[in-house]
Amino acid sequence: MPHVIVKLWPGKSEQQNARLAEEIVKDVMNVLNYGEESVSVAIEEVKSQDWAEKVYKPDILNNSEKIYKKPGYDIEDL
Repeated sequence: MPHVIVKLWPGKSEQQNARLAEEIVKDVMNVLNYGEESVSVAIEEVKSQDWAEKVYKPDILNNSEKIYKKPGYDIEDL
């Protein structure tokens, strides 16, 4: 029962968010062999000025052993 949480900066349209969720569901179904009813996707908007404290440090920096695709930057680069 995969639940995927996407955190991103505000500004994407509802249509873009819906399409992203649809594509994630398709990929989860194809890669993990789950049915559509088993997959859920949440999208959380985080303001750019809050990114370091609410996303980068707790979710990326402090959980590096769980990250399969790391960002190509350090937070100091933002």
